[in-house]
Amino acid sequence: MSTTDTITPPVVPLRSPGPGLVALDPVHTALLHGLDGLLRGLAARLGAPEVVGPPLLAAEGLARLDYFRNFPHLGVGAGRFSPDALDGLAGGLSAGDLPLDPTGHLLPSATCYGLLLSLEGYETGEDGLRLSATGRCFRNETHYDGLRRLWGFHMREVLYLGTKDGAVEHLERGAEFIGEAAAALGLELTRATADDPFYDKGGSRARLMKLDPVKHEFSAPDGTAIASVNRHRNFFGERLGIRAHSGDPVHSSCVAFGVERWVHAMILAHGTPERALDRLRRATA
Repeated sequence: MSTTDTITPPVVPLRSPGPGLVALDPVHTALLHGLDGLLRGLAARLGAPEVVGPPLLAAEGLARLDYFRNFPHLGVGAGRFSPDALDGLAGGLSAGDLPLDPTGHLLPSATCYGLLLSLEGYETGEDGLRLSATGRCFRNETHYDGLRRLWGFHMREVLYLGTKDGAVEHLERGAEFIGEAAAALGLELTRATADDPFYDKGGSRARLMKLDPVKHEFSAPDGTAIASVNRHRNFFGERLGIRAHSGDPVHSSCVAFGVERWVHAMILAHGTPERALDRLRRATA
Protein backbone atom coordinates (compact mmCIF):
# COMPACT_ATOMS: atom_id res chain seq x y z
CA MET A 1 0.00 0.00 0.00
CA SER A 2 1.36 3.44 -0.91
CA THR A 3 1.98 6.00 1.82
CA THR A 4 0.56 8.67 -0.48
CA ASP A 5 -2.94 7.28 0.06
CA THR A 6 -2.72 6.40 3.77
CA ILE A 7 -1.28 9.51 5.40
CA THR A 8 -2.51 13.10 5.32
CA PRO A 9 0.64 15.22 5.59
CA PRO A 10 0.54 18.10 8.10
CA VAL A 11 1.19 21.68 7.06
CA VAL A 12 4.78 22.55 8.03
CA PRO A 13 6.14 25.81 6.56
CA LEU A 14 9.79 25.51 5.47
CA ARG A 15 11.86 28.35 4.02
CA SER A 16 14.34 28.14 1.17
CA PRO A 17 17.88 28.05 2.63
CA GLY A 18 19.30 29.89 -0.40
CA PRO A 19 19.07 30.47 -4.17
CA GLY A 20 18.42 27.27 -6.06
CA LEU A 21 17.88 25.33 -2.82
CA VAL A 22 14.57 24.12 -1.43
CA ALA A 23 13.36 22.30 1.65
CA LEU A 24 10.20 20.38 0.82
CA ASP A 25 7.33 20.38 3.31
CA PRO A 26 5.41 17.16 4.00
CA VAL A 27 2.88 17.69 1.17
CA HIS A 28 5.56 18.44 -1.44
CA THR A 29 7.62 15.52 -0.12
CA ALA A 30 4.66 13.17 -0.49
CA LEU A 31 4.25 14.41 -4.05
CA LEU A 32 7.94 13.90 -4.79
CA HIS A 33 8.07 10.34 -3.47
CA GLY A 34 4.69 9.41 -4.90
CA LEU A 35 5.60 10.69 -8.35
CA ASP A 36 8.96 8.92 -8.28
CA GLY A 37 7.12 5.73 -7.39
CA LEU A 38 4.76 6.21 -10.33
CA LEU A 39 7.65 6.94 -12.69
CA ARG A 40 9.40 3.81 -11.48
CA GLY A 41 6.64 2.03 -13.34
CA LEU A 42 8.60 2.48 -16.57
CA ALA A 43 11.51 0.54 -15.08
CA ALA A 44 9.12 -2.22 -14.00
CA ARG A 45 7.55 -2.32 -17.45
CA LEU A 46 10.92 -2.63 -19.17
CA GLY A 47 12.51 -4.97 -16.64
CA ALA A 48 15.14 -2.45 -15.50
CA PRO A 49 16.42 -3.29 -11.99
CA GLU A 50 16.92 -0.49 -9.50
CA VAL A 51 20.51 0.52 -8.72
CA VAL A 52 22.25 3.35 -6.86
CA GLY A 53 24.85 5.39 -8.71
CA PRO A 54 28.02 6.89 -7.21
CA PRO A 55 27.70 10.22 -5.33
CA LEU A 56 30.78 11.74 -7.03
CA LEU A 57 32.20 11.52 -10.54
CA ALA A 58 35.89 11.69 -11.46
CA ALA A 59 36.68 14.74 -13.60
CA GLU A 60 39.02 12.59 -15.68
CA GLY A 61 36.18 10.23 -16.56
CA LEU A 62 33.84 13.07 -17.48
CA ALA A 63 36.51 14.64 -19.67
CA ARG A 64 36.65 11.44 -21.73
CA LEU A 65 32.93 11.88 -22.37
CA ASP A 66 33.35 15.46 -23.69
CA TYR A 67 31.48 16.72 -20.63
CA PHE A 68 33.55 19.87 -20.24
CA ARG A 69 33.35 20.71 -23.94
CA ASN A 70 29.59 20.48 -23.88
CA PHE A 71 28.62 21.62 -20.40
CA PRO A 72 31.50 23.64 -18.88
CA HIS A 73 29.00 25.88 -17.09
CA LEU A 74 27.08 23.11 -15.31
CA GLY A 75 29.79 21.38 -13.29
CA VAL A 76 29.75 21.64 -9.48
CA GLY A 77 33.14 20.62 -8.08
CA ALA A 78 33.68 18.74 -4.83
CA GLY A 79 36.26 20.32 -2.51
CA ARG A 80 37.53 19.57 0.98
CA PHE A 81 39.34 21.51 3.67
CA SER A 82 43.08 20.92 3.78
CA PRO A 83 44.68 19.66 7.00
CA ASP A 84 46.11 23.15 7.51
CA ALA A 85 42.61 24.58 7.73
CA LEU A 86 41.34 22.21 10.41
CA ASP A 87 42.82 24.07 13.36
CA GLY A 88 41.26 27.28 12.11
CA LEU A 89 37.88 25.64 11.79
CA ALA A 90 38.15 24.17 15.28
CA GLY A 91 39.18 27.59 16.55
CA GLY A 92 36.07 29.27 15.23
CA LEU A 93 37.27 30.79 11.95
CA SER A 94 34.60 31.24 9.31
CA ALA A 95 34.50 28.28 6.95
CA GLY A 96 33.79 30.69 4.11
CA ASP A 97 37.18 32.36 4.64
CA LEU A 98 39.17 29.14 4.28
CA PRO A 99 40.07 27.72 0.84
CA LEU A 100 39.02 24.29 -0.33
CA ASP A 101 41.42 21.84 -1.92
CA PRO A 102 40.18 20.29 -5.19
CA THR A 103 39.41 16.56 -5.12
CA GLY A 104 39.33 15.92 -8.86
CA HIS A 105 35.66 14.99 -8.57
CA LEU A 106 32.35 16.62 -9.39
CA LEU A 107 28.82 16.18 -8.13
CA PRO A 108 26.65 14.44 -10.75
CA SER A 109 24.67 16.67 -13.10
CA ALA A 110 22.74 13.70 -14.53
CA THR A 111 22.07 10.25 -13.13
CA CYS A 112 23.25 8.31 -16.18
CA TYR A 113 26.88 9.53 -16.10
CA GLY A 114 27.70 7.62 -12.94
CA LEU A 115 26.03 4.46 -14.23
CA LEU A 116 27.81 4.62 -17.58
CA LEU A 117 31.24 5.28 -16.05
CA SER A 118 30.67 2.36 -13.69
CA LEU A 119 30.09 0.07 -16.69
CA GLU A 120 33.40 0.79 -18.42
CA GLY A 121 34.66 -2.37 -20.17
CA TYR A 122 31.39 -4.23 -19.62
CA GLU A 123 29.86 -6.59 -22.20
CA THR A 124 26.09 -6.84 -22.32
CA GLY A 125 24.16 -10.04 -22.95
CA GLU A 126 22.09 -10.85 -26.03
CA ASP A 127 19.14 -8.85 -24.70
CA GLY A 128 21.23 -5.82 -23.76
CA LEU A 129 21.16 -4.21 -20.33
CA ARG A 130 18.65 -1.95 -18.63
CA LEU A 131 19.10 -0.14 -15.31
CA SER A 132 17.08 2.42 -13.40
CA ALA A 133 18.08 4.86 -10.68
CA THR A 134 17.02 8.08 -9.02
CA GLY A 135 20.00 10.29 -8.25
CA ARG A 136 20.50 13.66 -6.59
CA CYS A 137 21.91 15.90 -9.31
CA PHE A 138 23.52 19.35 -9.19
CA ARG A 139 23.93 22.04 -11.84
CA ASN A 140 25.31 25.55 -11.89
CA GLU A 141 22.69 27.67 -13.62
CA THR A 142 22.54 31.32 -14.66
CA HIS A 143 19.41 31.69 -12.55
CA TYR A 144 17.11 29.62 -10.35
CA ASP A 145 13.33 29.51 -10.32
CA GLY A 146 11.41 27.61 -7.66
CA LEU A 147 11.05 23.91 -8.48
CA ARG A 148 11.53 24.63 -12.19
CA ARG A 149 15.27 25.26 -11.98
CA LEU A 150 17.26 24.12 -8.95
CA TRP A 151 20.88 23.84 -7.92
CA GLY A 152 20.20 20.38 -6.53
CA PHE A 153 17.34 18.10 -7.61
CA HIS A 154 16.30 14.48 -8.17
CA MET A 155 16.52 12.83 -11.58
CA ARG A 156 15.10 9.39 -12.33
CA GLU A 157 16.54 7.68 -15.39
CA VAL A 158 15.90 4.39 -17.13
CA LEU A 159 19.00 3.47 -19.13
CA TYR A 160 19.41 0.98 -21.98
CA LEU A 161 22.61 -0.41 -23.51
CA GLY A 162 22.59 -2.85 -26.41
CA THR A 163 21.71 -2.72 -30.09
CA LYS A 164 20.79 0.27 -32.24
CA ASP A 165 17.25 -1.02 -32.71
CA GLY A 166 16.95 -1.78 -29.01
CA ALA A 167 17.96 1.78 -28.12
CA VAL A 168 15.29 3.19 -30.42
CA GLU A 169 12.62 0.84 -29.06
CA HIS A 170 13.58 1.81 -25.51
CA LEU A 171 12.81 5.45 -26.27
CA GLU A 172 9.59 4.66 -28.10
CA ARG A 173 8.32 2.73 -25.10
CA GLY A 174 9.56 5.49 -22.79
CA ALA A 175 7.68 8.16 -24.76
CA GLU A 176 4.55 6.00 -24.66
CA PHE A 177 4.86 5.69 -20.88
CA ILE A 178 5.29 9.46 -20.47
CA GLY A 179 2.07 10.02 -22.39
CA GLU A 180 0.20 7.49 -20.26
CA ALA A 181 1.54 8.92 -17.00
CA ALA A 182 0.65 12.47 -18.03
CA ALA A 183 -2.89 11.45 -18.95
CA ALA A 184 -3.37 9.64 -15.62
CA LEU A 185 -2.13 12.69 -13.73
CA GLY A 186 -4.12 15.25 -15.71
CA LEU A 187 -1.04 16.86 -17.26
CA GLU A 188 -0.92 18.39 -20.73
CA LEU A 189 2.58 17.98 -22.18
CA THR A 190 4.06 19.04 -25.50
CA ARG A 191 6.94 17.23 -27.21
CA ALA A 192 9.75 19.10 -28.97
CA THR A 193 13.29 18.50 -30.22
CA ALA A 194 16.06 19.62 -27.86
CA ASP A 195 19.58 20.71 -28.82
CA ASP A 196 21.95 19.59 -26.05
CA PRO A 197 23.69 16.39 -27.22
CA PHE A 198 25.92 14.34 -24.95
CA TYR A 199 28.87 14.85 -27.29
CA ASP A 200 30.97 17.67 -28.74
CA LYS A 201 28.64 20.19 -30.39
CA GLY A 202 31.29 20.96 -33.00
CA GLY A 203 31.86 17.37 -34.08
CA SER A 204 30.41 15.24 -36.83
CA ARG A 205 27.91 13.66 -34.45
CA ALA A 206 26.49 17.09 -33.64
CA ARG A 207 26.07 17.85 -37.35
CA LEU A 208 24.33 14.51 -37.77
CA MET A 209 21.99 15.42 -34.92
CA LYS A 210 20.58 18.29 -36.99
CA LEU A 211 19.45 15.71 -39.55
CA ASP A 212 18.47 13.03 -37.03
CA PRO A 213 17.59 14.56 -33.60
CA VAL A 214 18.57 12.43 -30.63
CA LYS A 215 16.78 14.23 -27.80
CA HIS A 216 13.15 15.17 -27.31
CA GLU A 217 11.72 16.97 -24.28
CA PHE A 218 8.21 16.85 -22.84
CA SER A 219 7.15 20.20 -21.38
CA ALA A 220 4.36 21.57 -19.21
CA PRO A 221 2.24 24.49 -20.49
CA ASP A 222 4.61 27.05 -18.93
CA GLY A 223 7.56 25.62 -20.89
CA THR A 224 9.11 23.59 -18.06
CA ALA A 225 10.72 20.43 -19.50
CA ILE A 226 9.85 17.63 -17.07
CA ALA A 227 10.99 14.56 -19.05
CA SER A 228 13.18 13.69 -21.99
CA VAL A 229 14.09 10.76 -24.22
CA ASN A 230 17.76 10.68 -25.22
CA ARG A 231 19.52 8.54 -27.84
CA HIS A 232 23.31 8.46 -27.46
CA ARG A 233 24.00 6.34 -30.54
CA ASN A 234 27.25 4.39 -29.84
CA PHE A 235 29.11 7.34 -28.30
CA PHE A 236 29.36 5.99 -24.75
CA GLY A 237 30.02 2.48 -26.02
CA GLU A 238 33.04 3.72 -27.97
CA ARG A 239 34.42 6.02 -25.28
CA LEU A 240 34.03 3.56 -22.41
CA GLY A 241 34.66 0.27 -24.21
CA ILE A 242 31.17 -1.03 -23.40
CA ARG A 243 30.44 -3.84 -25.85
CA ALA A 244 27.31 -5.51 -27.09
CA HIS A 245 27.06 -9.29 -27.30
CA SER A 246 28.25 -9.00 -30.92
CA GLY A 247 31.48 -7.34 -29.77
CA ASP A 248 30.57 -3.95 -31.25
CA PRO A 249 30.31 -0.82 -29.09
CA VAL A 250 26.86 -0.64 -27.55
CA HIS A 251 24.23 1.84 -28.57
CA SER A 252 22.59 3.43 -25.57
CA SER A 253 19.58 5.56 -24.72
CA CYS A 254 17.83 6.83 -21.63
CA VAL A 255 14.49 8.18 -20.47
CA ALA A 256 14.91 10.91 -17.86
CA PHE A 257 12.50 12.56 -15.43
CA GLY A 258 13.17 15.68 -13.34
CA VAL A 259 11.13 14.70 -10.30
CA GLU A 260 10.83 18.18 -8.72
CA ARG A 261 9.71 19.45 -12.11
CA TRP A 262 6.93 16.86 -12.13
CA VAL A 263 5.89 18.22 -8.73
CA HIS A 264 5.87 21.73 -10.24
CA ALA A 265 3.80 20.54 -13.24
CA MET A 266 1.27 18.85 -10.96
CA ILE A 267 0.76 22.00 -8.89
CA LEU A 268 0.55 24.08 -12.07
CA ALA A 269 -2.15 21.76 -13.43
CA HIS A 270 -4.19 21.32 -10.26
CA GLY A 271 -3.79 24.63 -8.45
CA THR A 272 -2.48 23.62 -5.03
CA PRO A 273 -0.10 20.96 -3.66
CA GLU A 274 -3.00 19.37 -1.79
CA ARG A 275 -5.16 19.00 -4.91
CA ALA A 276 -2.13 17.73 -6.83
CA LEU A 277 -1.51 15.10 -4.16
CA ASP A 278 -5.18 14.06 -4.28
CA ARG A 279 -4.94 13.57 -8.07
CA LEU A 280 -1.76 11.51 -7.62
CA ARG A 281 -3.49 9.34 -5.01
CA ARG A 282 -6.39 8.67 -7.37
CA ALA A 283 -4.01 7.90 -10.24
CA THR A 284 -2.06 5.37 -8.20
CA ALA A 285 -4.92 3.83 -6.22
